[in-house]
Amino acid sequence: MNEKKDGKTFIVFSSDLDKVLAAFNLAVGSASMGFPVTMYFTFWGLSVLRKENHQPVKKSIIDHCIGFMLPKGESGLVFSKMNYFGMGTWMMKILMRKRNLTMLPELMKVAKEMNVNIIACDMAMKMMGIKKEELIDGITFGGVAAYLKISQEADLNLFI
Repeated sequence: MNEKKDGKTFIVFSSDLDKVLAAFNLAVGSASMGFPVTMYFTFWGLSVLRKENHQPVKKSIIDHCIGFMLPKGESGLVFSKMNYFGMGTWMMKILMRKRNLTMLPELMKVAKEMNVNIIACDMAMKMMGIKKEELIDGITFGGVAAYLKISQEADLNLFI
């Protein structure tokens, strides 16, 4: 029996704003076409899922230092090219608003509303000292095996 595999999966490894925007655009576009979509956030990509306000969690000194260096949520992300100490990112966000392009917070909201499965990599969370309480609501947690199982039912798997 040959089952149709039409799921879409995206591994979000980067915390660069332009790459994260692309990942969410692809996810929302795929979901709007009726495809099952999973986004798997690992390593630097976990920064996207962090709550922007401080979460009082018990951590080691090293874990606190790592957390201090990582962006917190979408507002801390910068463009991978033309950032120029934040000036490029600021200009691009202004252009996006001026041209009525969907901003990242709205894309994330729409993705959740469209039942995009958002998974945070628990192994990368352990390595980077990120606790579940520090991440936004409405996501699931899983390891490589969870992602690989879902990716078997997909005809598109992208690493961003």
